[in-house]
Amino acid sequence: MKRLFYFCVLILIFFSACQKPKQFSIYCVGDSTMANKEADAFPETGWCMVLDEYLTPNVAVKNHARNGRSSKSFIDEGRWQTVLDSLQAGDYVFIQFGHNDQKAYDSTRYTTPFGSYTENLSKFINESREKGAIPVLFTSIVRRKFGENGKLNDTHGDYPVATRKVADLLDVPLIDLQKITEEWVNSLGDEASKQMYLWTDITNERHPEPRKDDTHLSQKGAHKVAQLATEALKENIPELATNLK
Repeated sequence: MKRLFYFCVLILIFFSACQKPKQFSIYCVGDSTMANKEADAFPETGWCMVLDEYLTPNVAVKNHARNGRSSKSFIDEGRWQTVLDSLQAGDYVFIQFGHNDQKAYDSTRYTTPFGSYTENLSKFINESREKGAIPVLFTSIVRRKFGENGKLNDTHGDYPVATRKVADLLDVPLIDLQKITEEWVNSLGDEASKQMYLWTDITNERHPEPRKDDTHLSQKGAHKVAQLATEALKENIPELATNLK
């Protein structure tokens, strides 16, 4: 009987070791600071473009973020429905909007922080949960706008505030990238932080002039934001920790 018992234990250990970890996807919905870029945009890089380098092979990144999109236009163009139709139970949805929602001159993108923007974030969250997916809210990364005091000026107004309120109201994990990246960029200072954003002399047919862009990230900046986001995810979503490098 002892031999049979030990044999059964060994069989269980063997099959446990052979089982592959459960695979799942992270869907990224947001704007240009997250998005994949075309080759002629180099060295512009979205932070979710490099996110898979900070994850185990068990996780697939499905980056649906696109340049210029707000929470409103992402829905109106059918992009959210495409994500929703693909979601499986256990997937994650990373949600980061705000940069383009504040463009009051453009009715196709503009939302009000505590009105339509809040409604759109709530829609993403509630519909993700209906599919058994786990939504995660992110506030926008900071723009590199230094004031006379040598510290960053806020450029996002109430949109990060509204994001935090939605996270509290609907009990959603929040990665406060605005605060995280503000601390990081302030620590670098005005001059050193340029290398993290799209300050580049590289030109091409699409961009014939050097760029001095304080919103979009360079390759180096995108990797740093992905690293900071990953560290915050480990702290705030323990169940993801085993899948984060």
